[in-house]
Amino acid sequence: MLLNQNTLLLGKKVVLVPYTSEHVPSLRPSLCPCRYHEWMKSEELQQLTASEPLSLEQEYTMQRSWREDADKCTFIVLDAEKWQAQPGITEESCMAGDVNLFLTDPGDPAVGEIEVMIAEPSCRGRGFGTEAVLMMMSYGKCGEKRPGPG
Repeated sequence: MLLNQNTLLLGKKVVLVPYTSEHVPSLRPSLCPCRYHEWMKSEELQQLTASEPLSLEQEYTMQRSWREDADKCTFIVLDAEKWQAQPGITEESCMAGDVNLFLTDPGDPAVGEIEVMIAEPSCRGRGFGTEAVLMMMSYGKCGEKRPGPG
């Protein structure tokens, strides 16, 4: 969703940043191992998220779709403690998962579905998912009041 392309949401436990092409693996994996791509190779996560592994090209296409589609909003979930502790640290090294909002009724922006994935095992059971969902609900509710494109 283009609406959130310059949005950063700061919580106590997590930071939500827009899903950008920088979160997709580099064409030179030695420069960017891409934690997200590695997570999605996990059979456990594929099963839990009803996902299938994607090629690099498919992953870039998916990222563009998430960014450009008016009915989807995705944020990457960062560990706020890590992100705030070291100025200049990369988002990649703080990634915990993602949170998605799907608007399911074009006539009613208050109707939708939220999904959260805390993929990084060390971040599970720490309240990251709960906070990310609550932040996304608040963001979605505020988005209801924003004027549409055009």
